[in-house]
Amino acid sequence: MSDIRKVKAIPLPVDLSRASIGTRPQIMRLNPADLSVDAAYQRELSRKSINLIHKLVTGWDWRRFKPPVVARVGDAWHVIDGQHTAIAAVSHGGIGEIDVMVVEALESVDRAKAFIGHNRDRVAITNTQLFFAAAAAGDEDALTVAQVCERAGAIILRNPSPGRAYRPGEVVAVSALIQLVRRRSAAKARVVVETLVQAKAAPLSADLIRSVDYVLHDEQYEGDLHASDVVSTILRLGPDLEAKSGELAMAKKMQRWRATAIVIFQNTRKRRGPARAA
Repeated sequence: MSDIRKVKAIPLPVDLSRASIGTRPQIMRLNPADLSVDAAYQRELSRKSINLIHKLVTGWDWRRFKPPVVARVGDAWHVIDGQHTAIAAVSHGGIGEIDVMVVEALESVDRAKAFIGHNRDRVAITNTQLFFAAAAAGDEDALTVAQVCERAGAIILRNPSPGRAYRPGEVVAVSALIQLVRRRSAAKARVVVETLVQAKAAPLSADLIRSVDYVLHDEQYEGDLHASDVVSTILRLGPDLEAKSGELAMAKKMQRWRATAIVIFQNTRKRRGPARAA
């Protein structure tokens, strides 16, 4: 229960003016097919929009439902926010009526301003916040990555502090770790994370995760390098690793992680023949 916090007021600056409350919205239940979208300020349906609607249709869940915000305009109902939800409800065919939040916005300019506010005045969720939510929801990949990091001595930062330098072993590239687990295995992912923790990487970036995995586990190189030797190389090169990788990536027009892998491989003692077999 220590992670549960009550909703309570925060201290406000003494000179902060409070907005007037205005008319409270009403919750109504409408047929989404009766809603309209004003192209004067609403976004056109892009490929991303279509993909989102497909996801909403195939994974409709009332626990994730957010009532669209609408306004009465003459005899019509205009969607201010939530057109994708409304379109998905109609496209599904089995949803029927949905709850909507009705606000007063008689003029088009008022509705456009409300649209801007809905899409601007929100805190974007980060990948790490999504990761911890997925772990709490029992997502297998997220739980595996959490276990890998715990056993390897890495720390996944929930909320990185702006301006604070990363400490060795800290991770924000959770997406790269999830991809690594899916691409290899939990055991091989742990080898990569342990290697970077021992090399005092700060942070364990997506490029470093991908490059160390490549030199240790790609079929082209697997067995040529030992993890302990990769640790020594990264420690020895220090800041020069990033500089050399950047120069190589620019000169050869290649991805940064691949350039990093080449620099690590070229500067690490090889274990071939009997040593490799061992």
